[in-house]
Amino acid sequence: MQYGAWKPPRITRSAPPGETIILDSGTTTAEVARHLKRMKIQSLTVITNALNIAVEMADAPGISLIMIGGLLRPVACSFVGPQAEAMMSEFHADRLFLAVDGFDLENGPSTPDMLEAQLNNVMIRSAKEVNVVTDFSKLGRRSVSKIGPFDRIRRLITDNRATQDFTEALRKKGIEVIEV
Repeated sequence: MQYGAWKPPRITRSAPPGETIILDSGTTTAEVARHLKRMKIQSLTVITNALNIAVEMADAPGISLIMIGGLLRPVACSFVGPQAEAMMSEFHADRLFLAVDGFDLENGPSTPDMLEAQLNNVMIRSAKEVNVVTDFSKLGRRSVSKIGPFDRIRRLITDNRATQDFTEALRKKGIEVIEV
């Protein structure tokens, strides 16, 4: 997303104090992390597999940080693989903020990395609520590896350049769309 026009405060209302959230790796979720830190939310637990998000949140007062380990994926500076999946499967979270590389109406969210897709699927199963965060350029696009089904997605948070046809089709599937 173009962060000048993006409104993290509206997104992070979905992360009240006392909750546990998962922040997937990605530039959009890193921006969510920066905003959460600036908000100085007390009593928030953040689970992530992303090094940049862990570094951002490490000194945030009131935030407990859980870092998922595993096989380092250098291109994204994030951890994936069987160890990451096993660790993630031991946790429960209130909300997941999932960054994606593709999100089409037939297959749902997707990513180019198979190991990342598998970990993202475990994240989806671990969260009560799934929020997909992505910019308009990834909507209608399909990447190599499917992440998970539509029926677990509660909302799409995207910028205001998403096409009306796409957002209306999601709403018909029962997915809330927030354009920021």
